[in-house]
Amino acid sequence: MTPEQAKEALMKNDAFSKWLDIRIEKVDSGYCKLQYTIRPEMLNGFGSVHGGILFSASDSALAFACNSHGILSVAMEVSISYTRPAFEGQVLTVEAQEINLGKTTGLYDIKTYNEEGKLICVFKGTVYRTGKEIT
Repeated sequence: MTPEQAKEALMKNDAFSKWLDIRIEKVDSGYCKLQYTIRPEMLNGFGSVHGGILFSASDSALAFACNSHGILSVAMEVSISYTRPAFEGQVLTVEAQEINLGKTTGLYDIKTYNEEGKLICVFKGTVYRTGKEIT
């Protein structure tokens, strides 16, 4: 299975990524770059993007990157650090890069940037590789 085929298989049933309205710009082996636009319903009480949205978009990028090998992989441990706020109407770019790929685990670095190239958050994910092929 190619990374593009894996992306299509995942996106077919990924209602949450569809709700986020993510646009996958590029998927490759161990890599994903996506974008989304901050909508009013994604804001917190302070008028900036809710941390859960940043987390979820990062988690989606992780899913597309780690499953790009065609092996069903699921998150085991993730963490996020927020560096600056983002606001309604901004287009955010999320890039997931594989750091290490083992037989049963993978490690990924995911960074989110605003349109000015400023870092919004850093997400790190460790995944379990089930050994099962994606269908």
